[in-house]
Amino acid sequence: MSTTLFTNVRLIDPVSGTDAPGELRIEDGRIAAPGPASEVVDCGGRCLAPGIVDVGVKVGEPGERHKESFRTAGRAAARGGVTTIVCRPDTIPVIDGPEMLEHVRARAAESVVRVRHMAALTKGRAGREMTEIGFLRDAGAVAFTDGTHVVEDTRVLSRCLTYARSLGALVVGHPQDPGLSRGACITSGKFASLRGLPGVAPLAERMGLERDLALVEATGVAYHLDQITCAASLPALVRARAAGLDVTAGISIHHLTLNVLDIADYRTFFKVTPPLRDEDDRVAMVAALAEGAIDVISSMHTPQDEESKRLPFEEAAPGAVGLETLLPAAMRLVHAGHLDLPSLWRALSTNPARRLGLEGGTLEVGAPADLVLFDPDAPFVLDRWTMASKSKNTPFDGARMEGRVIGTWVGGTRIFDRNNAHA
Repeated sequence: MSTTLFTNVRLIDPVSGTDAPGELRIEDGRIAAPGPASEVVDCGGRCLAPGIVDVGVKVGEPGERHKESFRTAGRAAARGGVTTIVCRPDTIPVIDGPEMLEHVRARAAESVVRVRHMAALTKGRAGREMTEIGFLRDAGAVAFTDGTHVVEDTRVLSRCLTYARSLGALVVGHPQDPGLSRGACITSGKFASLRGLPGVAPLAERMGLERDLALVEATGVAYHLDQITCAASLPALVRARAAGLDVTAGISIHHLTLNVLDIADYRTFFKVTPPLRDEDDRVAMVAALAEGAIDVISSMHTPQDEESKRLPFEEAAPGAVGLETLLPAAMRLVHAGHLDLPSLWRALSTNPARRLGLEGGTLEVGAPADLVLFDPDAPFVLDRWTMASKSKNTPFDGARMEGRVIGTWVGGTRIFDRNNAHA
């Protein structure tokens, strides 16, 4: 029987909301009650928390393995304290049938972290015909989404949501009006005009959100909004939750820590979807997270190769890698006094696990021993070439950051040890 005792540690428990010194014992891959242990890990006063559950990760398999494989994504996740990645279906080809889902699930066995999959809501993410939601659920899909390909036909979307509701399936939506946002690459405003780039107003997110929430009210479906990024969207979200709709909302770490001015002179590593917003919107999102209006923080890990990014800003592919930088970037919110560690970990681990019906996100006895040991104050300068991801498109290259992962465990097995890693 394998038992490990973590001593001299700050336990970050997002469920109880506590941050206090203590000990934690694991037995046969799960958190256990106090007792004897065959191995003792002295944590040196560092923080031990549930492993991060990252929703919306893009892995290049199938079709774009040169950008990211399950093996490299798993290594990057382990180095970032992410113990579960929930993958998007926007692959080549799209994950829109049970056979393709079975294929990627088999490929995911190469990863050292837990991998779960979302499937497409419509075939080919084309917005015309619903996928076989029931069969895909049976094959292991934890949610359904067309990602940034918003279903423009409201009748088709209504049918999808109605059917998903009948099966108890979770749908993940991207709140955006595609007509207003088509062709845009930056948030509209003075900065966009000065740079001569086509912009999209925050109104596009608000209009897409209002439509989606009306359909959620009509169908009763469980709905998760992948990214809410504008202050103008918050009143509708708050009203929907107050009305009892089964709606949760997420945001990427980039929209919480960066703004449109970071694009500077056309820096394509800062081109993401939706585009980075004004500072007033970023501040409003941080406040909404602290107040509980936004539930989930994710990396929205989107690997792109050098050829895709080294193009004029308007032509460059959107997206940034984030599995390794999610934790240190999120620590900026703690060091700035916006959140405490238990509140941050609710958004990084507990809330996404609960929304997707996964185990984890807690230090309670019986929970899987998916853990991250980290030093919240350790400073470093990020060098993108040292990252484990195949693609190196991070907006934090050269940035001074605080917060380093020391060790990561999945099911009680240590999958990353910084003391024995070249980092």
